[in-house]
Amino acid sequence: MANAPLTGLRVVVRAAGVAAAYAGRMLGTMGAETILLEGPAGSPLRREAPFLEKTDGVSALFAYLTAGARSIVADLDTAGGRAGAAALLSESDIFIDDTPLADREALGLDEAGVAARHPDLIHVSLLPFGASGPKADWKAEEINLQHASGEGNLLPNGLSIELFPERPPVKIFGHFASMQGGIAAALGALSALWVRPELGGQYVDVASQDAALAVGAFAIQRLGDGSVEHRIERSFRYGGVLPCADGYVELLTLEQRQWDGLVKLLGEPAWALDPALADSLERSRRGPEINGHIRAWAKVRKVEDIVRDGQALSVPLAKYYTPAEVVRDPHEAVRGLFQPVAIDGAGTLDMLVSPFHFDGGPLVLNGGPPALGEYRRARVGG
Repeated sequence: MANAPLTGLRVVVRAAGVAAAYAGRMLGTMGAETILLEGPAGSPLRREAPFLEKTDGVSALFAYLTAGARSIVADLDTAGGRAGAAALLSESDIFIDDTPLADREALGLDEAGVAARHPDLIHVSLLPFGASGPKADWKAEEINLQHASGEGNLLPNGLSIELFPERPPVKIFGHFASMQGGIAAALGALSALWVRPELGGQYVDVASQDAALAVGAFAIQRLGDGSVEHRIERSFRYGGVLPCADGYVELLTLEQRQWDGLVKLLGEPAWALDPALADSLERSRRGPEINGHIRAWAKVRKVEDIVRDGQALSVPLAKYYTPAEVVRDPHEAVRGLFQPVAIDGAGTLDMLVSPFHFDGGPLVLNGGPPALGEYRRARVGG
């Protein structure tokens, strides 16, 4: 396809966790042939809940992360398996690996060994805390990464912590930090690929902690002025997520004209016409008071009415969609954000393709998740 820039490249992924698999997924949706290098029991992601209904234990997470990929089985505990994997890597452009550091040499996946056998290969190591330094051998689950990156101290905040103040700061839903690691790994691989004609193969060392840390850089930057943000106090001074009569909207006014539009949207009440509130600093100081008025106004109005009237006045606000509403939304359909994918047992399901376009058009998934070893039915290396 014209907008699949990695067509013709082969990416091999050995992934026990989300980060490495997501890196391969991103490269695959850009046109690369993505091959999962799995052991005889398959990637642990195949056994990760939740499971799709009407299937014999098909992991929804695995289905998403590996859509369009192929699967090859190689038992790296055997000489034949290691030889087969080496043969596969010799025909590939990028290798993404999250094998624990201590296990790599015995499996033939160590940095020096891979570089010696495959001098033109882009070898991407993706571990929770990177492949060097005092934490290189540490393991981590998603909750560890979120807290080690600082985000655990800041989430949940805003309306979430107001509605559920008794809930502990465990983690936000999903695999936020791991996916940040996957994004960093994909970008690192592409950067190394860009200069491969001049430099040959390279070793790219990515830490998911570092990638997630970068997302919260603004909060860390605040340490410079002596501020230490905390989830209880981290919220917009006014605005944010607002409960309405039939759902939620999010509002954020940063510019004077946006505040002026908001005052008109609210019906120009007397409190909002206070001359002191013409000063943005004063509005910030009186944020909780302002939010009390805004929330009381929004609580008795419908989302559709607020969004329609607010956007007509250039007020930056939008509806908070449920997952089902996102899939059905006409805007997402026009952008081609979701694509029907056939999955054995589950039928055809709408699946997120990619959060970005190339050449103005959506990317395409080449199929659903692969059966274990389907690319070569005989195991690599016997």
